[in-house]
Amino acid sequence: MKNILLVYPEVPGNTYWSFKHALKFVHKKSSMPPLGLITIAALIPEKYNLRLIDMNTGPLIEKDILWADAVFISAMIIQKESFIKAVSACKRLNVPVVAGGPYPTSSYNEIEDVDHFVLGEVEDTLKIFLDDYENGCAIKIYLPGRRPDLSNSATPRFDLLDMKAYSSMSVQYSRGCPFKCEFCDIWKSYGNTPRLKPANNIILELDSLYDLGWQGPVFIVDDNFIGNKKRVKNELLPVLIEWQKKHGHVFRFFTEASINLADDAKLMQQMKNAGFNEVFIGIETPSRESLKETGKYHNLKTDLHKAVLTIQKHGMEVMAGFIVGFDSDREDIFDRQISFVQKAGIPKAMVGLLIALPNTSLFSRLKQEGRIICESIGNNTHGMSTNFTTKMDIIKLKEGYKKVLDNIYDSNLKNYFARCSMLLDNLGNTAFFQRKVRFTEIRIFIESLFRQIFTRYGFQYMKFLARNFIKHRNIFAETIRFGIVGHHFHVITREMLKMDRIYSSLETSYCNFREQIKKYQETVKVNSRETIIKATLLLNQSRQNFEELKKKAGKIDADFRDEIISKFNEVSKKTEDLFKEFERSCPAISLKVRENPLP
Repeated sequence: MKNILLVYPEVPGNTYWSFKHALKFVHKKSSMPPLGLITIAALIPEKYNLRLIDMNTGPLIEKDILWADAVFISAMIIQKESFIKAVSACKRLNVPVVAGGPYPTSSYNEIEDVDHFVLGEVEDTLKIFLDDYENGCAIKIYLPGRRPDLSNSATPRFDLLDMKAYSSMSVQYSRGCPFKCEFCDIWKSYGNTPRLKPANNIILELDSLYDLGWQGPVFIVDDNFIGNKKRVKNELLPVLIEWQKKHGHVFRFFTEASINLADDAKLMQQMKNAGFNEVFIGIETPSRESLKETGKYHNLKTDLHKAVLTIQKHGMEVMAGFIVGFDSDREDIFDRQISFVQKAGIPKAMVGLLIALPNTSLFSRLKQEGRIICESIGNNTHGMSTNFTTKMDIIKLKEGYKKVLDNIYDSNLKNYFARCSMLLDNLGNTAFFQRKVRFTEIRIFIESLFRQIFTRYGFQYMKFLARNFIKHRNIFAETIRFGIVGHHFHVITREMLKMDRIYSSLETSYCNFREQIKKYQETVKVNSRETIIKATLLLNQSRQNFEELKKKAGKIDADFRDEIISKFNEVSKKTEDLFKEFERSCPAISLKVRENPLP
């Protein structure tokens, strides 16, 4: 093995985190790079030739696969479909596949056509696998051993990336989280005691990015950046502040943290001084009962609304995750979620139905209760399916969930822009203090202006721009950014709701057909010929309805189209099968009618 091709499957564009429809404005192909793969690349000895194909920035073609002696693929659950296609392409071309990452680690027993699995954190197992492979004795599955020490971490191979294709870069400081939320797999996979890199290692990674010419956003991908507050405050942030001063504050950092960030004024001030502008926080729900149910006790120790405001006042935007579908949720939860998001001024609210991911305490509990229905598809926003039997009636849950999305990302984005303005007011003059507007951003503004004025939300967009040009001219670039990001949320929300309406019409048409066919089966012996004719007319009418709905589906965004076409094929087949079953119940009469139809 000399040539190794690293492959990162495609993330569906119809998700919250893809930011696909915002990236078009800034002429980028993906929001962030595959940090896991380029970290693995840094662990592979120099004697190997490496190439990287990120299917989010370019296609995987046969020529790339045939170059390789082996293909290394990593994926999350949401990338499952693309992962399977990539593996199948390698299998067809007889190129060995080595798989790892979150999806293979949780589901390797169900995955076909992979030659070798290197699972979990691979710092201590990758070399063993490579040696075994070279010696012709590699086994099928390499299970993770102890959780690796990160004190000697290698700098990711950023040089393998087409950096111009991404809107942000990413680095990792720590792994693990001190909390034990029932629905989360992070603490199960990476432990309750955060493991941290030395601060100097992070500086080396930033130096690498800087030397390669990167300037702009850098995502610190830790699942809880403040899992070890003491070391973050005493070791990392002081050197980040100095590095930023030395290099002219070329990076804007954003990360994920827990709500107890708001309890530490010094920590927030340090983060602001280091150039942190955004932080994602798992708020989940305003329901205390549901927080207790899921083990999110640290969220119970504070006033969530005041905590969000406190962080905003320290110059950082709060992005937040919310969940509906807990066992404890009552039917008022949807209005409570809408109210909280709006009053807290959280523009980027990631709201999803509760999903039971593999390797979580939630999955184990629901499996014991016999409530698991299927494997999760990994999409925790803007999807209408969950993988377990919910306590709340599923129709009420879905209708309530649609109501939440339809309100926070409303058709003219009035509510969204109101939250953006509230956030900008709360940030005041503390935010983005080192922000420099570049020529490319002026070009992006002009382009977005012409494109967004003529949208459904164009009037609200113009009001938003005018209001914040007057009130917050010093950070007007952020006003433009909010407008562009809002376009993404508007598209995926409107398209999802439109698709759901077509789904509902399909199901209604099928159910009506099924009920009518059932009645005809009961009466066919009494009035057989006329009943057969009526059933045939009913089938033709159903086909016509499907065709009309299919035309509507053709106008849906391409990212949603495959899913709805699959639904069409499924419902159409079920309808045809029902009619065939009906015909089999009276074959002689059915044949006679086809030969001598009524006028």
